[in-house]
Amino acid sequence: MLEIASLQAGYGEIRVLEDCTLSVERGEIVALLGANGAGKTTLMRTVSRLIDPSAGTVTLEGQDITRATAAHVVEAGVAQVPEGRRLWPEMTVEENLLLGAYARRARPRIAESLAEVYAIFPRAKERRRQIAGTLSGGEQQMVAIGRGLMSQPSLLMLDEPSLGLAPIVVAEVFASVRKINASGTTVLLVEQNVAGALELATRGYVLETGRIVMEGSRAELLGSEMVRKAYLGL
Repeated sequence: MLEIASLQAGYGEIRVLEDCTLSVERGEIVALLGANGAGKTTLMRTVSRLIDPSAGTVTLEGQDITRATAAHVVEAGVAQVPEGRRLWPEMTVEENLLLGAYARRARPRIAESLAEVYAIFPRAKERRRQIAGTLSGGEQQMVAIGRGLMSQPSLLMLDEPSLGLAPIVVAEVFASVRKINASGTTVLLVEQNVAGALELATRGYVLETGRIVMEGSRAELLGSEMVRKAYLGL
């Protein structure tokens, strides 16, 4: 579904990604693991076309989107839920959700999409008239994910969805990701909560200083001495 080949990208003269190659098959949850500064967010932003790659290719469903516009990438079926949620804090929950449906592919199904989001996140429905900035961190994360779903993506990219949340809320967020995937949406998950990410993912990649240094199934990564020492503290 998503094929990234020999990708290089960065900011100005600072190169962050070096020759990254990975793939995500339809229906999977794939985890992208790594420490702060490894390049995980940069990779997602490059796929979303918020950053220009200096080399390499990004292909979605056989279509080269390496040089596409950000709007075209959304229309092609990719949605990114950014780290830190980035809601419009003075707007209501429902107004934030509706802004996620600006893509042409999503507009005919706005009512249906809202119903689907509210089914996954009942608390968002309860608070749909509430100002988003007054929500708890966990509730804001659910709205941010819901906003991503409003574009009717075939690939949902989640950047640190558990960041700053209490463990019980993290469990709720991860459960919602499992539901989203079960409904047919493919997920690329960036997480520093490695144990939680590998409970969700079918397989994953480890990114270090801009390079993919390991890939494997959930069992292979959990059994890796490097992953256990560096990311699980074992």
